Order: sequence, then structure tokens, then C-alpha cells
Amino acid sequence: MIKTIIFDLGNVIVPLNFPAAYQAIAPMCGMEVADVPKKLGTTDLVPRFESGHVEPLDFYHQSSELLGLKLNYQDFCDVWCTIFLKETFIPEAMLVSLRERYRLLLLSNTNAIHIPYLREQYPLLRHFHHQILSHEVKMLKPGAAMYETALAHAVGAPEECFFTDDIAAYVEGARGHGIQAEQFLGLEKLEHDLRSRGVEW
Repeated sequence: MIKTIIFDLGNVIVPLNFPAAYQAIAPMCGMEVADVPKKLGTTDLVPRFESGHVEPLDFYHQSSELLGLKLNYQDFCDVWCTIFLKETFIPEAMLVSLRERYRLLLLSNTNAIHIPYLREQYPLLRHFHHQILSHEVKMLKPGAAMYETALAHAVGAPEECFFTDDIAAYVEGARGHGIQAEQFLGLEKLEHDLRSRGVEW
């Protein structure tokens, strides 16, 4: 019997559009759009930020230097948050219904700039009983500490927990900790995955 349901955030609840951010940044730093992610990828700055080892202001300064951006901090944060699309993949009614009968957790690789924005722009996130965030845990999925922290906040044994994530490696990481997990490929499949485990909403 499932007692805890764990959701990833990006591309499970909230759709991501990284090209939108790259398109916004590119003209500000005289780059081609395709060169922005390439430049960011030349360092481990983004993973270190998302694992909580770089503070937001330091990330702003280092990213601005790396990309040649001349924005104030707030404008930088605004641009950094353009990756999120307005309409969610998961209806709020689903979370409301699940919360009434199950422990509801969020398990996400994210950062200290994105999460305040997400909480403000997507009120449905308030329905989670607890949020396990990489920059607070100081580790990224599929690191063991992320799943261990989720299980510490779950109700029931690992096999009584269900997790969905769009990234296959993160699903496998959860399974390695005894959690029932399936890759998110859309709402219809998620509903099927839940129903097959006796979970209706």
C-alpha cells in the first residue's frame, strides 16, 4: 500500500524551457543563443549552485563574469527564472486530493534563486507536506542523501513510497533505495502508474 507520494518539480509539475532563458541572455552578452549553455557548461558553477555550495550573490557575480552580463541582481534573477512556463503538467486538484490521503513530498534539484520564485508563481506547491531541495540538502539527485532525506520525511517503509521524475537516472536512484518509482512521461501515464498501485485521485 502506498503511503507517501513524491514528485520531482521541473518537467513534472512545472514545465521548463531553457532556450527561453538562453534567448533572453544571448543578446545581453553578445553571444549566439547556442553558445550560452556551452559557456555555462565550461565550469561546474551551476551544479555547485544547485547543490548549495555557492550562495546566490556569488552565483550572480560569477555567472555575470563568465557570460559578460551587466545586469543588477534582481534583473539577473528575473532572467534566470524565464525557464519556467506558466501552465503546469499536474493539475492543482490532483495535489489537493492526494494530500488528503497520502504524505505528499517534493524532491527537486533546484536552487536558492528559483525556489522563492516558484513558490510565489505556483501556489500549488503549498500542498506538499515537505519539500526536499538539493541546495538545502547540499547534494543533487541521484545522490543518496536526497533519497535518504525524502525517506526521513516520508510515512511508511521505502516500498510504501512512490516517486515520479522525468529523468530516468533519478528514477533508478530512487529504486536503488527501495522506493517504487516511474519515469514521468505525462499526466496520463502518471495516473496509470498510480492506479496500478491502488492510488486514485
